[in-house]
Amino acid sequence: MNGAQDLGGQHGMGPVAPEKDEPIFHADWEKRALGLTLSCGAFGAWTIDESRHARESLAPATYLSASYYEIWTRALETLLQRHGFVSSDEISQGRMLEKGRKPKRILTADRVAAVLATGGPCDRPAPAEPAFAVGERVRTKNFHPQTHTRLPRYARAKIGVIEAVQGSFVFPDDNAHGKGENPQWVYTVVFDAPEIWGEGADPSLTVSIDAWESYLERP
Repeated sequence: MNGAQDLGGQHGMGPVAPEKDEPIFHADWEKRALGLTLSCGAFGAWTIDESRHARESLAPATYLSASYYEIWTRALETLLQRHGFVSSDEISQGRMLEKGRKPKRILTADRVAAVLATGGPCDRPAPAEPAFAVGERVRTKNFHPQTHTRLPRYARAKIGVIEAVQGSFVFPDDNAHGKGENPQWVYTVVFDAPEIWGEGADPSLTVSIDAWESYLERP
């Protein structure tokens, strides 16, 4: 999806300026936003890829003017409504008006540490051997779906070299839309800067991305 989240190479956004000694949270409400997102994710109603797509589907003006955790909470509202846990009226009024869908599971306080420590591994066995090998030249495909994808816009239709075969993982482009995990091999692909940024790019620099197998073809 070519949304506001895909900003690589865009002008006018200002420099990246890391905050010195940045705190984990800038306000108490951010702690609650994180807690709500994790506990609702534990319902088992949606995948991490669907939640990412919900965030990137926010209107560009909303996405670019919102803080990090505000983006999370706005996307969470979308997910909760989509899956029948709350209504739009309940969100606008800030209270329960009717009984919604019952979650598959509830993340209780005593299980939080163990659940966070376990994480959400997404490595899965692939149905076939890797189609590409380390050192092989490949070209990324040129596509612009309205659905979720992890191939950055700036890296489409570019020629690079396979640096590593990382393993096989859930294919997010399908998993975000309820089409199954459909695992694929993931490769680290290295591009020369001029291939990505064109004339005037520093030829001594390279750009690396992790690309699912279906993003790639032989030049």
